[in-house]
Amino acid sequence: MTRLSDREFEDAVGRALDRIADEFHAYLENVLIVVEDEPTAEDLESLGLAEGEPLLGAYYGIPLGEKSFFDVTMEPDRIVIYKRPLEEMCETVDVLVEEIEITVIHEIAHHFDIDEETLEQYGYH
Repeated sequence: MTRLSDREFEDAVGRALDRIADEFHAYLENVLIVVEDEPTAEDLESLGLAEGEPLLGAYYGIPLGEKSFFDVTMEPDRIVIYKRPLEEMCETVDVLVEEIEITVIHEIAHHFDIDEETLEQYGYH
């Protein structure tokens, strides 16, 4: 298991976001991206996962491909990166930083309505 300070972890998330192509950033302006220590029981339940099942990140919102002009939400779409599960699965800082990047891209892809199969074709599993 590898641990980073909260600041180091958030910096790694920021660097992953910086790698996203500029033309996509406009579509992320209204997406809140946060780091939380670990998912709650409610988070797992809302995603249909069993308690204790690892969850590295999650997208909460309506993917762009499914949004309608008539969709009115009180909260912005949200991407959560879960710190502890990522740290627990990684043996080195380099692997952790790589997994953070993969997780950030994976969750952003869900915002763009990109499915798991397409993500795997591009090497993100």
